[in-house]
Amino acid sequence: MLRTSGSSLDTIVVHQNFLDGETIVSGNATFELGFFSPGGSKNRYLGIWYKNITPRVVVWVANRETPLIDTSGLVKLSSQGILSLVNGSGTTIWSSNSSIFDANVNPIAQLLDTGNLVIVNENKTTNKKIFIWQSFDYPGDTYLPGMKTGKNFVTGREMYLTSWRSEEDPSPGLAVILVLFTLSKRNWRPDAEREGK
Repeated sequence: MLRTSGSSLDTIVVHQNFLDGETIVSGNATFELGFFSPGGSKNRYLGIWYKNITPRVVVWVANRETPLIDTSGLVKLSSQGILSLVNGSGTTIWSSNSSIFDANVNPIAQLLDTGNLVIVNENKTTNKKIFIWQSFDYPGDTYLPGMKTGKNFVTGREMYLTSWRSEEDPSPGLAVILVLFTLSKRNWRPDAEREGK
């Protein structure tokens, strides 16, 4: 079952079609995932926005560079943990590019209270949840607490904030921002907490 405007679910489960017009909302009702058209555009995008702020403030867009041209798009989660956005002719225009091959796989996509869309494998044997993909690893133009930017030294991928091309076009614009935090174990001082610094 998917969240529509009258239900309270924050997940997409395997083989359920999530259609244009449906949304899911984070457990604390801060963020909402669904389809939208920015500005005066008729193009459709899958995105996350603040639920209770008007006008809408979009914080993440899945298909930034590949808009849907109508409302026939749908999102589905495969049994291998791949979240896909498909157009009306059945062509995949965006995917999480994530997968897990495990006999005990039970993936779900969930919109967390932080605004992070995650794909989690709930292992049926151990009851442990393993994150296999998250939208925070693919930032758009908005920094949310918990995001990391810069270079991932494990994957080699670099993550930056990039502006929208225009109010009607969320594809990457010319402005690129790298958010850096200087607090680390190397420069943390035990007296800083006592001094309230």
